[in-house]
Amino acid sequence: MKNTKTIFFAACLGMLLFGIGLITLGSVATGLQAKFSLDAIASGAMFSILPVGILAGSLLFGPFCDRFGYKYFLLLSCLCMFAGFQGIAYASSLGILKVCIFLFGFGGGSINGATNAVVSDISSANKGANLSLLGVFFAIGALGMPFILGTLGKQYSFEAILATVGYLTLLIGLFFVFTTFPEPKQKEGIPFLKGLQLLKDPLLILIGFFLFCQSSFEGIINNWTTTYLSNELSVFQSKALYALSLYVVGMAVMRILIGSVFRSFSSQTILFLSFALLLAGCVLLQVASSYYIAVSGLILIGAGLAAGFPVMLGFVGERYKTLSGTAFSLVLAMSLIGNMIVNYLMGVIAEAFGIAHLTSVVFTLLALMILLSLRILKKINFQHL
Repeated sequence: MKNTKTIFFAACLGMLLFGIGLITLGSVATGLQAKFSLDAIASGAMFSILPVGILAGSLLFGPFCDRFGYKYFLLLSCLCMFAGFQGIAYASSLGILKVCIFLFGFGGGSINGATNAVVSDISSANKGANLSLLGVFFAIGALGMPFILGTLGKQYSFEAILATVGYLTLLIGLFFVFTTFPEPKQKEGIPFLKGLQLLKDPLLILIGFFLFCQSSFEGIINNWTTTYLSNELSVFQSKALYALSLYVVGMAVMRILIGSVFRSFSSQTILFLSFALLLAGCVLLQVASSYYIAVSGLILIGAGLAAGFPVMLGFVGERYKTLSGTAFSLVLAMSLIGNMIVNYLMGVIAEAFGIAHLTSVVFTLLALMILLSLRILKKINFQHL
């Protein structure tokens, strides 16, 4: 395909949107709580809608993109995100707000899955490296939205900022319209049954469970680190948020390195390097007696988590070339389910035993990821993928 660079650029724009979208609701939570007079329970119910939407989008994009191609599903996803941005900004009732949050999540989940799948499709080699570079744009979006709100928040309302940023989704959707994406891979119907048959493949299930742990690891770092630093090291909220931003920077820098300097390294080498970084980061976080040691640990954890999704999705794209979208849907759905379950369990553990046990959970997840990766690599080497 001659226009692979254009397709890759389009995918990067989509991933930028997902990064912006995933962080937006949390960034404007205080404003929404004040606007709709939400208590803690109502706020929790509102936040729970976003991952449900992302899960729905992640499950549906694959079969539809395999059957009809990427262009129109990506355009539909952009329209859903646009409606979400405008609704979160200007919804006049809580019911409308909830619908818009679901659309927002659905569009984001669809874009995340479809952009990963299309980059895998156009990468004849180095799938993991190219997916790593794609992931950098998620980090840019995730870091960019809080920066925009922080910079412009004194001059403009959060509603005006959200509505304006929302128009970016329309511009990116227009770019998708004029981009020539790969042809549909399944022209005889939507491959739901074939997708169910994939669940019988032990390798796909192993990769799904690895991403279950990977996403859980990322989720509890994102959601519980600030509380951990505040309680265990008496760190102010602003400094804890800064530490979390450096964790994202660590992940982004490592993904750039995987896509460039480490491009020729084998997936096995990248994974083992990642586990070494994760282990070092987790140890530093556990023994940290000062803020700066904890920050160093978080940067290493971010770098260590950078390779998980790109490498494993690269394996999926290589093995299931004719059903890449559907296969991506399945493993991404498993990862999101893991994120939701383990985040809930982390809350139970923190309530019952204290937030200090965050490190116990991350060590457990790391051990599971290492064991699963060894099994995955053994199967891949045996099957000569």
